[in-house]
Amino acid sequence: MEIKTAEYVISSPTVGMCPKDTKPEYAFIGRSNVGKSSLINMLTGNRKLAKTSATPGKTMLINHFIINKEWYLVDLPGYGFAKRSKKDLQRLEQMINGYILQREQLANVFLLVDVRLEAQKIDLEFIQWLGVSGIPFAIVFTKADKLSTGKVTQQVAAYKQVLSATWEELPPMFVTSAEKKQGKDELLDYVEQINRSLKDG
Repeated sequence: MEIKTAEYVISSPTVGMCPKDTKPEYAFIGRSNVGKSSLINMLTGNRKLAKTSATPGKTMLINHFIINKEWYLVDLPGYGFAKRSKKDLQRLEQMINGYILQREQLANVFLLVDVRLEAQKIDLEFIQWLGVSGIPFAIVFTKADKLSTGKVTQQVAAYKQVLSATWEELPPMFVTSAEKKQGKDELLDYVEQINRSLKDG
């Protein structure tokens, strides 16, 4: 798939205020500072689409971008950012949970994970929650350019091993680097595949 157009549509504080549209949506989420904005900008070929920031936890709303006038890319707030007040954290959790559980158009969640780190408890809990809730998702390893190819393979294998303890079937996994545009085609092909199956279904 080639992205020809990517336009910002709306930022919503609740799922009820998201676009009244039936086009499929693909949500991107991960811990603060996982490189989400950089990945979104790399995928869409627009460096200014999602706001990148040196300060983690900038995304506080559900951000919709319409891609090729056919599907939405949804930028969800990062989780696990400790410098927020308890009230803010609860509001964010409600917003994320509300969107993921209630949004019928949601076709897939892309959970971003920093490939340099070992499996984090907060991510594993989120993965577990997605599984229990029956939400289709894929794991996207980010920042692959920061390690050697061998080390990346090692890290991904270790992650699979951790998940295998509780998962009979592992979710799809993608290795990406925003810097080197790695994983772009694989991710977009996966979206296209789902879009096609939704049309055929």
